[in-house]
Amino acid sequence: MSIRATDERSFRELAETYRHELHLHCYRILGSLTDAEDAVQETLLAAWRGLDGFEGRSSLRTWLYRIATNRCLNALRDAGRRRPPEPVPPFDPPEPSRRGEVTWLQPYPDELADSEPGPEARYSTKEAIELAFITGLQLLLPRQAAVLVLRDVLCFPAGEVASMLGTTETAVKGILQRARASLDKHRDRAGHRPSPGERELTRRFADAFTAGDLDGVLGLLTDDAWLAMPPAPHEYHGREAIAGFLRVTMAVPVERFTMTPTRANNQPAFRCRHGETPAGLMVLTLDGDRIRAITRFLDQK
Repeated sequence: MSIRATDERSFRELAETYRHELHLHCYRILGSLTDAEDAVQETLLAAWRGLDGFEGRSSLRTWLYRIATNRCLNALRDAGRRRPPEPVPPFDPPEPSRRGEVTWLQPYPDELADSEPGPEARYSTKEAIELAFITGLQLLLPRQAAVLVLRDVLCFPAGEVASMLGTTETAVKGILQRARASLDKHRDRAGHRPSPGERELTRRFADAFTAGDLDGVLGLLTDDAWLAMPPAPHEYHGREAIAGFLRVTMAVPVERFTMTPTRANNQPAFRCRHGETPAGLMVLTLDGDRIRAITRFLDQK
């Protein structure tokens, strides 16, 4: 029986086998877990509605990726979704080192990030989900990000990518070349370099942070460490700038602050709480036996 002759239940069961990898694909392009979930729902609905038009010239997987990629590109054209409301802190923060561009970034739970790359992938599964990589993708032109993910992460042939995007193979090769150069330029922050003592390092960080031990926290950072807080645009670069920010925040009286270990984007992370109230997710980027970055996602429960 052809896929065009199948019933809705059979199609849903077949399409569901691809939901997870489509979700990760959409997250890479959009940088937002929420937007990725919306894009996947739209993809599966559009696929069912357009099933009569599926002629089987490509695999079902390729067809679904084509729909998903174009749904993502449509979302990226909507400038309104790019900038979530900037949170108002309950204190007067010091002047940031810079205002970050990617304020819509959300973390991706490690338990969802388990799909394997093809043998020709330019980036490993772990690298292609790290915050530095996802942030770099957000700074590319939308079609550049889509082509780079389809070619260098998922290893679709250039001809298939051209068909997905309604362009030529030559154009895809040119877009990919520019995307690679732009990504190298934007990825000015080193990726996650785990330490054999990762568990001990992160434990010491959590102990110092929850105790309000500013010197203890700073002693675990690299000299060029940075701190970001999506969806707030404020970023603090270097120990001195980070110290200035943490000194202010640690002085604000709050209920007991706790940090529960978890993982996100293939990196160590903590679910934070003020008493019984969720207080975001904190993701650490390690550089050997030091912490190179602290990313505090303020709106994560």
